[in-house]
Amino acid sequence: MHVIDSHTGGMPTRVILDGGLDLGTGPLSQRALMLASDHAAFRTGILKEPRGQAGMVAALLVPPQDPTCIAGVIYFDADAVLGMCGHGTIGLAVTLARLGRMAQGVHRVETPAGVVTVQLHDPQTVSVTNIESRRIHGSVTLQVPGHGDVTGDMAYGGNWFFITDSPIPVTTANIPALTQLAIAIRTACHLSNLAGSEGQQVDHVILTGHSPNPATLRRNFVLCPDDEYDRSPCGTGSSALIACLAASGALAPGEDITLESVIGSAYRLSYQPGPTGGVIPRITGQAHVMAESTLVFDPADPFRDGIL
Repeated sequence: MHVIDSHTGGMPTRVILDGGLDLGTGPLSQRALMLASDHAAFRTGILKEPRGQAGMVAALLVPPQDPTCIAGVIYFDADAVLGMCGHGTIGLAVTLARLGRMAQGVHRVETPAGVVTVQLHDPQTVSVTNIESRRIHGSVTLQVPGHGDVTGDMAYGGNWFFITDSPIPVTTANIPALTQLAIAIRTACHLSNLAGSEGQQVDHVILTGHSPNPATLRRNFVLCPDDEYDRSPCGTGSSALIACLAASGALAPGEDITLESVIGSAYRLSYQPGPTGGVIPRITGQAHVMAESTLVFDPADPFRDGIL
């Protein structure tokens, strides 16, 4: 399996160029469901140790159904198939540019959540215009065992988020405590049946806090489905957060803000009103290619499918 690894603000993306699965040519949402339900060993073998690393997201290149798109892609981490991935889309664009398969300019990419637009500014810098994002439920109060009442918003930015102010400073020293709190909040979301209109459960949690950088609006800790934290500011999470700011009147269309991750990497963001009452976020960040390699899956390897 031929792959290229990059990182976007510290968050790794593994683009699968060939040697992956043949999921057919139906809608990407259906192909993503097939990947989620039928191919767990494929996903864990690529992303779990010893072949993968903590936090890594894979980008499986597939034929797009929309002929106007330069590529189709399905993102997944070690435990879940994702509707969209902002850091992964930035990493994908930088990877395709390195291969000579994407020129500077604007291109369309098809994902299970819908078509997104990428603008390659230079070999490292990419802007992603995401799918329409929105606040789903505002000011929801949860009972979180060991932490009391927690109030926040549920929002959609390509994945499903619960967003709340962090009672713990968002610093690298506090990553273990932030992780445990975010897991407890996500569990409380599930136990309280907090969901989207079609039963979509919260899969990510954002704990938002103060940044020491005066040019940054917020510094965020983001918990991913595999219980790892996002090293980047999280593109779909930033989209969900900006939708909440817009819904509360705290951010105007076209106004630029900067959001940071818990490790200090940054995205620049703005939005325009969406056609159905949400927002269309635009996220700008940088990715850097780290490795190009061939993954080997030896049938005699006892950890061929990852350390489970």
